[in-house]
Amino acid sequence: MSSGILFEVDNHIARVTLDRPKALNSIDPEMDAALFEAWTEINSNPDIWVAVLGAAGEKAFCAGANVSGGTEGDGRRMALGGGLTGVGGPMLTLRKPLIAAVQGYAIGGGFELAMCADIIVAADNAQFGIPETKVGIIGEAGIMHRAIRQLPHHIAMALILTGERIDAQQAERYGLVNEVVPYEKLLETAWLWADRIASASPLAVQAAKDAVLSRAGWPLDIALATRYEPIEAYANSADRIEGRAAFADKRAARWSGR
Repeated sequence: MSSGILFEVDNHIARVTLDRPKALNSIDPEMDAALFEAWTEINSNPDIWVAVLGAAGEKAFCAGANVSGGTEGDGRRMALGGGLTGVGGPMLTLRKPLIAAVQGYAIGGGFELAMCADIIVAADNAQFGIPETKVGIIGEAGIMHRAIRQLPHHIAMALILTGERIDAQQAERYGLVNEVVPYEKLLETAWLWADRIASASPLAVQAAKDAVLSRAGWPLDIALATRYEPIEAYANSADRIEGRAAFADKRAARWSGR
């Protein structure tokens, strides 16, 4: 794995850590490439079921980006955040559940990266902001499109138009984050969320994520009428057989992810 992030896997859970604390974990081209490698490995490795995205240092989760237009150092163009955000290049879709553990500043591209997660756990010192208009910079506006979808309309518009920030407690009240904890318990809490997800059938979890997100912006009748390939494939999986057997035997299932 390239420098700029730390990557480890333990008990089916991948931990990705932004590791440029002196630069407030802002995303440079090298980190972008490393994140792309991490997401690609998480997607392709059947023994990884859940991912946790965190950051080094107490001051910031990520203060945004000091790159523009994606990373092209090796001839590969990608969106910001290793392809995850869809800003500045082709978007990479993470098929496995992602939990973001956010502390300190999560602003600009860092806020957007957090919003790419399925679950957000915030330290009580976290601050979320969209500073573009305040500093007179407007890019491809990806963060604005996510904010207006993940926050109440008037709250999102206030963030966008003023460039001001909201704290962790406000973010929880508005439904942006799942849980707020003291900074010292941030990673522990994120890991507990990961364990809870990993205790479920990994293939069922992945199929559910695909179905929900692929039709999130569609009318209900179309979503209900859609055939979802991952769900259909799950019907013939070893995990589906194991789930039925475990239920009949009144025991915990032993998932294989296959």
